Amino acid sequence: MGGLVAVVLASMALVVMVPVSILSADPAMVCTISPPSASPGATATPPVWPEQGSWTSEQVANAAAIVAVGAELNVPRYGWEIAVATAMQESTLRNLGHLGADNDHDSLGLFQQRPSQGWGTPEQVLNPRYASRKFYERLLDIDGWQTMPLTQAAQAVQRSAFPDAYARWQSEAEQLVGAISDGLGIVCTSDGGDGMPPVDDEGLPEGFMLPADPQLRAVVAFALAQRGKPYVWGAEGPDSYDCSGLMMAAWAKGGVRIPRVTADQVHTGVAVSSLAAMQPGDLIFIPGADGTMSRPGHVGMYIGDDRSGQQYLIQAPKAGDVVKVVATSSWNRKIAAIRRPSPR
Repeated sequence: MGGLVAVVLASMALVVMVPVSILSADPAMVCTISPPSASPGATATPPVWPEQGSWTSEQVANAAAIVAVGAELNVPRYGWEIAVATAMQESTLRNLGHLGADNDHDSLGLFQQRPSQGWGTPEQVLNPRYASRKFYERLLDIDGWQTMPLTQAAQAVQRSAFPDAYARWQSEAEQLVGAISDGLGIVCTSDGGDGMPPVDDEGLPEGFMLPADPQLRAVVAFALAQRGKPYVWGAEGPDSYDCSGLMMAAWAKGGVRIPRVTADQVHTGVAVSSLAAMQPGDLIFIPGADGTMSRPGHVGMYIGDDRSGQQYLIQAPKAGDVVKVVATSSWNRKIAAIRRPSPR
């Protein structure tokens, strides 16, 4: 994969980013492709992409078009993987014209989109960038697509007669998207957030007591002392926090250094097997606004339960909100992982 990146980076003078469209998966997320376009509407000859595994230069170039459009529309990376895996299944990443007697109805292009089904004119769906954009438009209309298995999300867009066929391409799509993303120099930043409707601070549960363990007491007490402080993406305190910044600062009070960002925190310490096995201070991960179940983008901290056994967590939810305590039950169906930074 390193060879692919090296060759592509050598060609980067030819890569141009078109202006970002009004359509966007998440206005708070911004992806850039290096180098940026010199002027709005500028065009350039795309680079020659080297072969990658069994994929030819032409196939990799088509996958690169899919990834670039996804980045320009600020679609999270998982969406790029869904789109590339879909095109792998539908066309083996080839921009197929009409195949005569072998054609499936009027299906054309990378995604085998059908003009008769409202995907566009034949000329449009044979344009890789147009076809990719139309795929993402349909994907973004699907509620909860980021937490769906890849094959389910792809099927929701394509409505294929073979709904499970996309799953076989997931690993290859992830690898190819990674190489293309590196080659194009794509960088995405987001203010993240829990991706859920606002809820009120529920306050400390009835009968709540800080943990008896001195280390866990320090961690939880610090986190609770930050209640009411605003969420600011990238903030680590003392006046504001984002979700992972709050977790890092709280565990520092317990004498434990954990990684700064959610993507790394989800691998820290040891896994906790279930909600019932949690202890105060454990980190709970959910997809959030820009993650998935396999790559969660949001984190909170379990603080304990009330007299009835209902569990609670503290989190920094999203931009425009503040650090607060909420019932863990509001996360139950979205929990991707639970980690204990300092195993006991």
